[in-house]
Amino acid sequence: MLVFAICLYLSLNIAVGVWASRRIHTTEDFVLAGRKLPLVMATMVTFATWFGSETMMGAPSEFLEGGFLAVMEEPFGAALCLVLVGVFFARTFYRWNIITFCDFFLVRFGRTSEFVSAVMIIPSYFGWIAAQFVAMGIVGQVIFGLPLSTGIWVGALLVMVYTFMGGMWSVSITDFLHNIILIVGLIILAVILFTKAGGIAPVTSQQPVDFFRLTPKEVTFQSYAEYLAAWITIGLGSIPQQDIFQRVMASKDADTAVKSSILAGCMYLTVALLPLFIALAAKTLYPELMQENTALIIPNMVLKHTPLWIQILFFGALISALLSTSSGAILAPAAVLGENIVKPYFPKFNDQQLLTTMRIGVILVTLACIWIAQWRQDIFELVSESSAFSLVSLFVPLTFGLYWKRASAAGSLASMILGLSVWIVCEFVWHTTFPALLYGTSASLVGMIVGSYAYPKKD
Repeated sequence: MLVFAICLYLSLNIAVGVWASRRIHTTEDFVLAGRKLPLVMATMVTFATWFGSETMMGAPSEFLEGGFLAVMEEPFGAALCLVLVGVFFARTFYRWNIITFCDFFLVRFGRTSEFVSAVMIIPSYFGWIAAQFVAMGIVGQVIFGLPLSTGIWVGALLVMVYTFMGGMWSVSITDFLHNIILIVGLIILAVILFTKAGGIAPVTSQQPVDFFRLTPKEVTFQSYAEYLAAWITIGLGSIPQQDIFQRVMASKDADTAVKSSILAGCMYLTVALLPLFIALAAKTLYPELMQENTALIIPNMVLKHTPLWIQILFFGALISALLSTSSGAILAPAAVLGENIVKPYFPKFNDQQLLTTMRIGVILVTLACIWIAQWRQDIFELVSESSAFSLVSLFVPLTFGLYWKRASAAGSLASMILGLSVWIVCEFVWHTTFPALLYGTSASLVGMIVGSYAYPKKD
């Protein structure tokens, strides 16, 4: 029955993709759902941006080991990002009436900056998407007994098919349905577990001292540098990302874009705490599960200790989260590939040819991420590196381009190239004591300021 229910659920996703494909007539329909989403749907779509493998499997594992300080990046940093996008970026971006995040670089800094930003933003998604595919492979192992590699292929191809057909319309409709199942499933599971444990107090009282601290225990430069890095990895690093952009810009108007992003951030923090405390309750009730892979503590607990209807509801919620996150993430680099890499070199392309290019991009991105998922399986690490990539290269030129009139094309290019180069050296060559992304972000800031003063923009 569990296998049948999951297969039926997955079939419904394909059906939604087929239905949504009928609403795709232009690239704006494919990338931004025609800019027609009302507040409720826009909020749900934006909320679903990251509620995937790290939230449901990676973060609970880290939380069990290190408490709140181990999960500052996710969910706290992720919720911060959505709120910041709503407060400082959404209204301005919506009024610019652009299709992709990289279009901003074209309008503000010129063609070269557009190309460089596109070249940098596309690979920044590969680790993130690969993490979702790994989680799908793990679910395939747990439910169907599939080898990990087979589960990765099946899950990835499923998401690719309905994203290929329906684009952001498909993502929006499925996200709305997924989130209802996700929230209901997590709430019911949490209520059952904490009732069985005798309430939240017996669970929290068993945890070590400082388990629920929100600030570092040691007041040292090193500890606070790591703390800052955890907050800004996703908190700032995911602001210059196409999936955030396209989800917020799919709103019906600027006010809706602002409100949906802020509401999604608040909603994210609330709902994303549920998997953490569910894992904590599972550890308290079934300590033997800690001897296995802690990333699987919630799925294993559900399979071994809950009735069938809870299993169906939970795995429906888990698969919902993975599908929601990966579908939007696949669409994002595919849109950038078509709009900002191919289109400038083929100016005679009509809108239908560009739409076909984006759909081909969905296939290429999926295949690249399947390869990475087969090669690396650390969900938390894949997500962290993906967000750090965009933080060190794109956050500074985006923010200064919006809020500093003196920012120039030279400053933009210097910021992107210098920030990424320094981060790569510090992360993979020197292995610096302080977090590499702090060096990379600082270098990006220096590049913007020095480049803009040395080569000011032309009036």
